[in-house]
Amino acid sequence: MSGHSKWSTIKRKKGKEDAKRGQIFTKLMREVTSAARIGGGDPAGNPRLRHAIEAARAQNMPLANIERAIKKGTGELEGEAYEEVTYEGYGPAGVAILVQSLTNNKNRTVAEIRHLFNKHNGSLGETGCVGWIFEKKGIFEIDRNKVTEEKMMEIALEFGAEDIVVEDDTYQIKTDFQSFDRAKLHLSDCGLQCLLAEIAMVPKMTVKVQGKEAEQTIRLIENLEELEDVQHVYANFDIEDKEMLQLAISV
Repeated sequence: MSGHSKWSTIKRKKGKEDAKRGQIFTKLMREVTSAARIGGGDPAGNPRLRHAIEAARAQNMPLANIERAIKKGTGELEGEAYEEVTYEGYGPAGVAILVQSLTNNKNRTVAEIRHLFNKHNGSLGETGCVGWIFEKKGIFEIDRNKVTEEKMMEIALEFGAEDIVVEDDTYQIKTDFQSFDRAKLHLSDCGLQCLLAEIAMVPKMTVKVQGKEAEQTIRLIENLEELEDVQHVYANFDIEDKEMLQLAISV
C-alpha cells in the first residue's frame, strides 16, 4: 500500500478526524447531493449514491441530514449545484498529487489549491500531468484479530483480490474497483466488518521522501484536505514508518 494509505490509517487510529466532524459532514453531504443529482435519488440503482450514503452512515451522520442532501440533489429541495473538478500537481521531491473537489466556484478553489502548493514547495500542474500514475481501486482494511492470515487469504481469493498487505494489526486488501460491491458483500457474508471500505485512486509507483521534504509533503496533504471544496487527496509519497509516526505527532 502507498505511504498515503498508511498516513490515512495512522490519522484514523489517532482520532484526528474527530476534531473535524463538522467539516467531514459538509464534504459527505456534498457527495450525497452530487451523486443524487447525477444518478438519481434511489441508491439501489445508483452505486455512487449508495457508497456516499454508506460513507455518511459510517461517520454517524443523522439520517435526516442524508435525506435532505438527497432531496437537494434530486431538486425536491433548493440547493447549490457543485461541479466535479480534479486538480493535479507536484509536491516536494516530485511527489504526484491528485486533488478531487466538488465546488460551486472554480476560481476560488483553484486559487486556494495553488496557494497551498506554492506554500509547501510544490506546484500545481496541468490536467493529465500526474493522473496517469493513479488507478481506481477498491480498498478494504480488516482487523487482524478477527481472522487468521490463512483464512483471510482464502476469503480474499474467493472474491478476486489483487493484493493483500499484512500490517501490524490490519489486513489491507486491494481489488479492482468494479469488484468493490461484490467484495464488500462477500466480506460481510463471511462475518468480517471492514475498518475501511472505499474506492480510491491508488498510485502505480511511489516516490521516497524523508526529512524536511517528508514534513512539507504531509503538511501540504493535510492543508489540502482541510479545504472545504476538496473531497479527496491522493499522493504517491513513500515515507518510512518510523518517520511517519513521528510526523503524526508533530503535524
